[in-house]
Amino acid sequence: MNALDTLESNAPAPRAPSPVTRHADPALADIFARAEHRAGELDVEYAGAVTPEEAHRLHAAGAARIVDVRTRQEWELVGHVPGVPLVEWRAYRAQRPNPLFLDQLASLVHPDEPVLFLCRSGVRSHHAADLAARAGYRHAYNVLEGFEGELDPDRRRGSLGGWRHAGLPWVQS
Repeated sequence: MNALDTLESNAPAPRAPSPVTRHADPALADIFARAEHRAGELDVEYAGAVTPEEAHRLHAAGAARIVDVRTRQEWELVGHVPGVPLVEWRAYRAQRPNPLFLDQLASLVHPDEPVLFLCRSGVRSHHAADLAARAGYRHAYNVLEGFEGELDPDRRRGSLGGWRHAGLPWVQS
Protein backbone atom coordinates (compact mmCIF):
# COMPACT_ATOMS: atom_id res chain seq x y z
CA MET A 1 0.00 0.00 0.00
CA ASN A 2 1.41 3.41 -0.92
CA ALA A 3 0.63 6.96 0.28
CA LEU A 4 -2.01 7.46 -2.42
CA ASP A 5 -3.91 4.33 -1.38
CA THR A 6 -3.80 5.35 2.27
CA LEU A 7 -5.06 8.86 1.56
CA GLU A 8 -7.84 7.66 -0.73
CA SER A 9 -9.41 5.88 2.24
CA ASN A 10 -9.25 8.87 4.62
CA ALA A 11 -11.89 11.59 4.80
CA PRO A 12 -10.54 15.09 4.14
CA ALA A 13 -9.97 17.37 7.11
CA PRO A 14 -12.18 20.45 7.37
CA ARG A 15 -10.73 23.58 5.80
CA ALA A 16 -9.42 26.13 8.31
CA PRO A 17 -9.12 29.86 7.65
CA SER A 18 -5.80 30.54 6.00
CA PRO A 19 -3.11 32.77 7.49
CA VAL A 20 -1.98 33.63 3.95
CA THR A 21 -5.00 35.95 3.67
CA ARG A 22 -3.17 38.12 6.21
CA HIS A 23 -0.22 38.56 3.84
CA ALA A 24 1.81 41.77 4.31
CA ASP A 25 0.99 42.88 0.76
CA PRO A 26 -2.74 43.71 0.62
CA ALA A 27 -2.94 42.92 -3.12
CA LEU A 28 -1.53 39.43 -2.53
CA ALA A 29 -3.77 38.93 0.50
CA ASP A 30 -6.71 39.84 -1.74
CA ILE A 31 -5.70 37.17 -4.27
CA PHE A 32 -5.53 34.54 -1.53
CA ALA A 33 -8.91 35.69 -0.17
CA ARG A 34 -10.54 35.40 -3.62
CA ALA A 35 -8.95 31.97 -4.06
CA GLU A 36 -10.34 30.79 -0.74
CA HIS A 37 -13.77 32.19 -1.60
CA ARG A 38 -13.68 30.14 -4.82
CA ALA A 39 -12.93 27.02 -2.76
CA GLY A 40 -16.30 27.46 -1.08
CA GLU A 41 -18.06 28.10 -4.37
CA LEU A 42 -16.45 25.04 -5.94
CA ASP A 43 -16.99 22.94 -2.80
CA VAL A 44 -13.41 21.68 -2.69
CA GLU A 45 -11.40 20.61 0.34
CA TYR A 46 -8.16 22.33 -0.62
CA ALA A 47 -7.38 25.99 0.17
CA GLY A 48 -8.62 27.53 -3.05
CA ALA A 49 -8.36 28.19 -6.76
CA VAL A 50 -6.51 30.95 -8.62
CA THR A 51 -6.61 32.23 -12.18
CA PRO A 52 -3.44 31.97 -14.26
CA GLU A 53 -2.86 35.72 -13.82
CA GLU A 54 -3.23 35.42 -10.04
CA ALA A 55 -0.89 32.42 -9.98
CA HIS A 56 1.72 34.37 -11.91
CA ARG A 57 1.44 37.33 -9.55
CA LEU A 58 1.78 35.15 -6.42
CA HIS A 59 4.68 33.20 -7.91
CA ALA A 60 6.52 36.31 -9.13
CA ALA A 61 6.17 37.92 -5.70
CA GLY A 62 7.52 34.80 -3.97
CA ALA A 63 4.23 34.38 -2.08
CA ALA A 64 3.58 30.87 -3.50
CA ARG A 65 5.33 28.12 -5.44
CA ILE A 66 3.93 26.73 -8.68
CA VAL A 67 4.32 23.00 -9.32
CA ASP A 68 3.50 21.68 -12.80
CA VAL A 69 1.79 18.28 -12.65
CA ARG A 70 1.54 17.45 -16.36
CA THR A 71 3.52 14.68 -18.03
CA ARG A 72 7.14 15.22 -18.93
CA GLN A 73 6.15 15.02 -22.61
CA GLU A 74 3.63 17.86 -22.23
CA TRP A 75 6.12 19.90 -20.21
CA GLU A 76 8.83 19.52 -22.86
CA LEU A 77 6.79 19.60 -26.09
CA VAL A 78 3.91 21.97 -25.30
CA GLY A 79 5.89 24.34 -23.09
CA HIS A 80 6.23 25.23 -19.44
CA VAL A 81 6.59 28.11 -17.02
CA PRO A 82 10.27 29.04 -16.61
CA GLY A 83 11.73 27.93 -13.29
CA VAL A 84 8.68 25.88 -12.29
CA PRO A 85 9.41 22.27 -11.30
CA LEU A 86 7.61 19.27 -12.75
CA VAL A 87 6.11 16.56 -10.54
CA GLU A 88 4.07 14.31 -12.80
CA TRP A 89 0.62 13.53 -11.44
CA ARG A 90 0.46 10.60 -13.82
CA ALA A 91 3.24 9.54 -16.19
CA TYR A 92 2.43 9.28 -19.89
CA ARG A 93 0.26 6.17 -20.48
CA ALA A 94 0.23 5.28 -16.77
CA GLN A 95 -3.01 3.83 -15.48
CA ARG A 96 -2.69 5.23 -11.95
CA PRO A 97 -1.39 8.43 -10.38
CA ASN A 98 2.31 8.66 -9.58
CA PRO A 99 2.82 6.69 -6.33
CA LEU A 100 5.80 8.93 -5.50
CA PHE A 101 3.88 12.17 -6.05
CA LEU A 102 3.77 13.20 -2.39
CA ASP A 103 7.41 12.30 -1.79
CA GLN A 104 8.50 14.26 -4.85
CA LEU A 105 6.32 17.20 -3.82
CA ALA A 106 7.77 17.13 -0.29
CA SER A 107 11.28 17.38 -1.73
CA LEU A 108 10.28 20.72 -3.31
CA VAL A 109 7.63 22.33 -1.12
CA HIS A 110 7.11 22.34 2.65
CA PRO A 111 3.53 21.54 3.75
CA ASP A 112 3.18 25.02 5.31
CA GLU A 113 4.11 26.81 2.06
CA PRO A 114 1.43 27.96 -0.38
CA VAL A 115 1.62 25.73 -3.47
CA LEU A 116 -0.18 26.28 -6.77
CA PHE A 117 -0.75 23.19 -8.93
CA LEU A 118 -0.76 23.67 -12.72
CA CYS A 119 -1.75 21.15 -15.40
CA ARG A 120 -3.12 21.35 -18.95
CA SER A 121 -6.71 22.39 -18.14
CA GLY A 122 -7.14 22.45 -14.36
CA VAL A 123 -8.34 18.87 -13.89
CA ARG A 124 -5.19 17.00 -12.84
CA SER A 125 -4.12 20.01 -10.79
CA HIS A 126 -7.49 19.81 -8.96
CA HIS A 127 -6.71 16.20 -8.03
CA ALA A 128 -3.14 17.12 -7.04
CA ALA A 129 -4.36 19.97 -4.81
CA ASP A 130 -6.93 17.65 -3.24
CA LEU A 131 -4.36 14.95 -2.49
CA ALA A 132 -1.85 17.48 -1.17
CA ALA A 133 -4.48 19.00 1.13
CA ARG A 134 -5.38 15.57 2.50
CA ALA A 135 -1.66 14.95 3.07
CA GLY A 136 -1.31 18.08 5.20
CA TYR A 137 -0.57 20.85 2.69
CA ARG A 138 -2.82 23.50 4.25
CA HIS A 139 -2.26 26.01 1.44
CA ALA A 140 -2.77 23.90 -1.70
CA TYR A 141 -4.37 25.74 -4.65
CA ASN A 142 -5.52 24.75 -8.11
CA VAL A 143 -4.63 26.97 -11.08
CA LEU A 144 -7.91 27.25 -12.97
CA GLU A 145 -7.82 26.82 -16.76
CA GLY A 146 -4.34 25.27 -16.55
CA PHE A 147 -1.55 25.86 -19.03
CA GLU A 148 -3.60 25.42 -22.22
CA GLY A 149 -7.21 26.15 -21.22
CA GLU A 150 -10.45 24.48 -22.27
CA LEU A 151 -11.21 22.84 -25.59
CA ASP A 152 -12.61 25.23 -28.21
CA PRO A 153 -15.44 24.25 -30.62
CA ASP A 154 -12.81 22.68 -32.93
CA ARG A 155 -11.58 20.55 -29.97
CA ARG A 156 -8.27 22.42 -29.72
CA ARG A 157 -6.71 24.04 -26.69
CA GLY A 158 -4.99 27.39 -26.42
CA SER A 159 -7.71 29.84 -27.44
CA LEU A 160 -10.05 29.59 -24.43
CA GLY A 161 -8.18 30.53 -21.31
CA GLY A 162 -5.07 29.14 -19.72
CA TRP A 163 -1.59 30.36 -18.88
CA ARG A 164 -0.39 30.70 -22.48
CA HIS A 165 -3.58 32.38 -23.69
CA ALA A 166 -3.19 34.97 -20.89
CA GLY A 167 0.19 35.93 -22.35
CA LEU A 168 2.11 34.90 -19.25
CA PRO A 169 5.78 33.82 -19.46
CA TRP A 170 6.46 30.36 -20.86
CA VAL A 171 9.17 28.55 -22.78
CA GLN A 172 9.37 25.48 -24.96
CA SER A 173 12.15 22.87 -24.88
